[in-house]
Amino acid sequence: MSLFDKNNAPLDDKQALDHHIKTALAVPHPSGMEFELSYRLVKSLFNPMIIGEENIPQQPCLFVGNHSLFALDGWVLAPVFIKELNRFVRGLGDKFLFASSTVGDKILKSGGVMGHPQVCSALMQDGQDIIVFPGGAQEAVKPSSEMYELKWKERYGFVKLAAKHGYTIMPFGAVGPEEFYSHLIEGQDLPDSLPGKLLKKMGLLTDDFRSDIMPPIPLGALGTPLPKPQRCYLGFGEPIDLSDYKGRTPTLKQQKSIRAEVAEQIEMQLAELLFTRAQNKGKDSLLRKILTL
Repeated sequence: MSLFDKNNAPLDDKQALDHHIKTALAVPHPSGMEFELSYRLVKSLFNPMIIGEENIPQQPCLFVGNHSLFALDGWVLAPVFIKELNRFVRGLGDKFLFASSTVGDKILKSGGVMGHPQVCSALMQDGQDIIVFPGGAQEAVKPSSEMYELKWKERYGFVKLAAKHGYTIMPFGAVGPEEFYSHLIEGQDLPDSLPGKLLKKMGLLTDDFRSDIMPPIPLGALGTPLPKPQRCYLGFGEPIDLSDYKGRTPTLKQQKSIRAEVAEQIEMQLAELLFTRAQNKGKDSLLRKILTL
């Protein structure tokens, strides 16, 4: 059984939470054949380009970026951060990811952790790099009309935690993973579509299901379930040093100001990366062009 089995109430069970933190802190820096193969696969399929890596400071950072469709960005970014930037970033994931023992334990062993304040605090106290996507699940299933838009609602937790521990926030943008799949049917349109009606008849879709977190029906390369090999672009903005706030919580006005600065940096990176991609489109191979149609 997973430490965070849905019957295990992870947010209320102190013993399970403590065990999760202890296990997370003990995860070694990824290496070996399995890691090398994952990096080579990412490099071959998506040929990532990194811009602004000189902006990343030496001290541990809270990397904050835009989330992509189905949260596939983590699969691409993790090996690139480790291999090309020498940063083992610990991804903060939604608690539902740890409801399954198979999925949750694999995420934990690969470096991901549950996005819980105590877990994040423990990692910061240990001086580890962390990566978070404040948009969470909603940003990972947004319609294609909102591609590359930040959907953060009123979330300030990452700002408060970074300030409390005097951490540096490192804003970044990622272009490419958002377009690994086309949207055959948008999530918001699914309930009234023919597939949606069939799912309702099968009892797999209920009327009270939230449309804002309904994923689209994806369409991959050449109409298959495989992701389109879109080239990925990763850009880093200016670091935001919150060491002056260490040990205290910023006022709401300060939190809003810091969050707005982070969002602005990410949006600037996205604009620059989209422009860079447009300039490099002609350099893609014919096979990549065909597979990304």
